[in-house]
Amino acid sequence: MSAPTRRTLLAGAAAALALPRPARAKVPAGERHGLSSFGELKYPATFPRFDYVEPMAPKGGSFSTQIAATTGNQAFETFNTLNIYVLRGDGAAGMDQTFDSLMVRALDEPDALYGLVARSVTPSPDGLAYAFALRPQARFHDGSRLTARDVAFSIRILKEKGHPRLSQVLRDVVIAEADGDERVIVRFAPGRSRDLPLIVAELPIFSEAYYRTREFEASTLEPPLGSGAYQVSRFEVGRFIAFERVRDYWAAELPVNVGQNNFDEIRYEYFRDRDVAFEAFKAGAFTWREEFTARVWATGYDFPAAREGRVKRETVPDATPSGTQGWWFNTRRPVFRDPRIREAIGLAFDFEWTNQNLMYGAYTRTASFFENSDLKATGLPSPEELALLEPLRGQVPAEVFGEPWSPPRSDGSGQDRALLRRADALLREAGCTREGGQLTLPGGQPLAFEFLDATPSFQPHVQSFIKNLGLLGIRASSRLIDAAQYQSRLKEFDFDVVAARFGGSVTPGAGLREVYGSRAAATPGSQNLCGLADPATDALLDRVASAASRAELTVACRALDRLLRAGRTWVPMWYSGTHRLAAWDVYGRPKELPRYGLGVPALWWRDAERARTIGRN
Repeated sequence: MSAPTRRTLLAGAAAALALPRPARAKVPAGERHGLSSFGELKYPATFPRFDYVEPMAPKGGSFSTQIAATTGNQAFETFNTLNIYVLRGDGAAGMDQTFDSLMVRALDEPDALYGLVARSVTPSPDGLAYAFALRPQARFHDGSRLTARDVAFSIRILKEKGHPRLSQVLRDVVIAEADGDERVIVRFAPGRSRDLPLIVAELPIFSEAYYRTREFEASTLEPPLGSGAYQVSRFEVGRFIAFERVRDYWAAELPVNVGQNNFDEIRYEYFRDRDVAFEAFKAGAFTWREEFTARVWATGYDFPAAREGRVKRETVPDATPSGTQGWWFNTRRPVFRDPRIREAIGLAFDFEWTNQNLMYGAYTRTASFFENSDLKATGLPSPEELALLEPLRGQVPAEVFGEPWSPPRSDGSGQDRALLRRADALLREAGCTREGGQLTLPGGQPLAFEFLDATPSFQPHVQSFIKNLGLLGIRASSRLIDAAQYQSRLKEFDFDVVAARFGGSVTPGAGLREVYGSRAAATPGSQNLCGLADPATDALLDRVASAASRAELTVACRALDRLLRAGRTWVPMWYSGTHRLAAWDVYGRPKELPRYGLGVPALWWRDAERARTIGRN
């Protein structure tokens, strides 16, 4: 799967047309208090609160952590702008908390949304228009009223000028228009993705009046006008950002907010090195941490506060797909265009040795693009999967119709000779030759490439990988650069190989096009790091995005998984299926966390008695 020619694009279009088309998912008739991909809603219109919250959670105190997941233009290591919804700059953590949306997600359902700014929504019978009825009490932080015109403006501006991760997904929004102050109508193009109305319902809402005198795409340190439960209070660029709870927040008593937004202050700390960050946590510079480094989890918590019980640890099951973490080949580069070369490179990574020697046996090797879920392809294709794959026969690798590809298990020696011999055979089959210990491509250029990163966390893993590549005659190197330069190079696809993780969803949809779709491959700033541009993949992405039932979605994802795995566009890393949490013992949380999220920090609260006990009141 490489960059398509005009002929392959036409063939792919024909293949897409040949795929059996699903019936459009039925759109529930009449006014609704919530939305979900397939119409199921757990909570009735009169629900008082979500079941998983503690309604009497105390308000007050502070919460401090690091950014653990990014959106828009955000980076893990630094920030230089408070505008996270455009391509320009490196956005600050937590800015999404300052904006309200039409609806918000319930964390105990796969994908259900319930009204926040919108009190209800009425879809048209054909599913191509959604009318949202707004709450008249909705307000921005300056006291001005939030109206349908602000909602329509927000949708339009994000489609026209927003970050590619949003603008590309919104391309099937035809128009968003206000019908008075309290009703906005969003119209969609025929063939729109199943989850597009849900995406629109979760978009941030901006003040149209505020942006009349400001450039929406600007990289700026002026806190934007929002309407959410928090607003920016103070920050130092690249070091920290803090938010204060809005005391007169207009939506504080709505059912979707009961028991939530409990901290007076939420603060995110920034560090350029994970080890430095951990030392800061040990010293109490911040107080809540999700641990992503197995070495630290296994050996790092033997410090006084942990031994004395002032720092607590727990492991929480993760019921969501684990996401896709790995080293991604930039197939835009000529060196990576042959899948046999990509597979050979992957065979030089000894996961079993790495897991035991560097990660304390804490992980399982990732094989699937939908790992830790029933969306993962296993065994031979089912009849339902074959119905989607057969029209693509001849345009996709033959292995798609057999057992799905998985990375082979090594002998754990660190230099599995059998796997290296297999890699060597693949390289020779691809036309590579060896001269003086250096492998050359069919055109005579050296087979050489660079691992690019902004943090040293993966250096031990990369160095053992590079050593094995050297045994094959491949000249690989590793380069660390500063966070801002790294983000810039990612946006421009200016790299050979990078390590990245994309989160998984219980109900995948149009967002997958942003990671694996042909249009995204040519869009700077998109998440399609590997440059995958394959018409057959696009056809299956369309089937995932238009599945009319959860059963159809499962079949489409499994078929897509087989095709993506056959492409060898990455060297898959590992997953654990759990959250490893550590915190200074100053927090309370609901007894049972929701199935589909930790709810941090929204559901947690400061426990004053615990804080006094450990001397942090």
